[in-house]
Amino acid sequence: MASAAAPTAAVPTVVPPLEQLRRLAVELRLLLPGLRVGEAQETTKEFNPETFWRKLNEAAVNVAREATTLTEVFSRVPLPSPQETKRFCEQVHAAIKAITAVYYSLPKDRGITLRKLVRNATLDIVGGMAQLVDVLFITPGQSPDSSDLISYNSVWTACQQVPRIPKDNKAAALSMLTKSVDLVKDAHEEMEQAMEECDPYCGLLNDTEDNSDSHSDEEDDRLGFPNNRDLYWSEEDQELIIPCLALVRASKACLKKIRISVAENGKKDQVAQLDDIVDISDEISPSVDDLALSIYPPMCHLTVRINSAKLVSVLKKALEIT
Repeated sequence: MASAAAPTAAVPTVVPPLEQLRRLAVELRLLLPGLRVGEAQETTKEFNPETFWRKLNEAAVNVAREATTLTEVFSRVPLPSPQETKRFCEQVHAAIKAITAVYYSLPKDRGITLRKLVRNATLDIVGGMAQLVDVLFITPGQSPDSSDLISYNSVWTACQQVPRIPKDNKAAALSMLTKSVDLVKDAHEEMEQAMEECDPYCGLLNDTEDNSDSHSDEEDDRLGFPNNRDLYWSEEDQELIIPCLALVRASKACLKKIRISVAENGKKDQVAQLDDIVDISDEISPSVDDLALSIYPPMCHLTVRINSAKLVSVLKKALEIT
């Protein structure tokens, strides 16, 4: 009797191109949580700033190139073969891993503020690439429409920002302080505009003058229409707003003085001190926002006073640390 036939060799499973894209998007998104809390890699090698920035710029250029290639090949028919898709996906994954590896090589002793800026740039690049892959997976073989272009541009724009990242912790601190000054300036201007108008909700309600005979105030309350005390500031409210505006002006002036002090007197090797200044200064803008929001009617005076006290405390601490 003839012997049993030899077992057939296992045939490797061919993963369809679109499934490969879906898996790639998942893999890229899995990198994001680690990047948000990623620690610097321990190494015995001496850190070379010039080498770091050169590698980071080169990695960003490579990611942008891979984003362009991926968009081109998956925006037309026929789609790439499974084997070609595997190669494209591996190249994208390798480019993303390369730029994350460069980020992880930046030591903490170069400055937490600087690492945050590099981390945020890396997160934008990885997140943008994942978004692009998602779009190409959903709409394969089509000419790039607005959503494709938005996704592609988010990767390209993020990569373009890499050469603009400050190169040391002092420059990074000045960049963050400038951003805080601008945010507080915007909040102050909005508060002044609201004061000039004396009615931040003007135009948002239906004109009820013609219907004054048909509805009483009690009926309006039951129907959910705000009454006057919900829409306008009382004299007591406006008296409280004046010192609030002065406090926000003081916040803006404080941040400007801190920025000038850092620019004129800060040293690049004062890494920890600069990080401390940025950390406390970062609390000023959110505190200003809390105060600004609390002055809108109907105003709760207790909330306004609590938010004012909180902002004063933050400003004092910022000045003490500086």
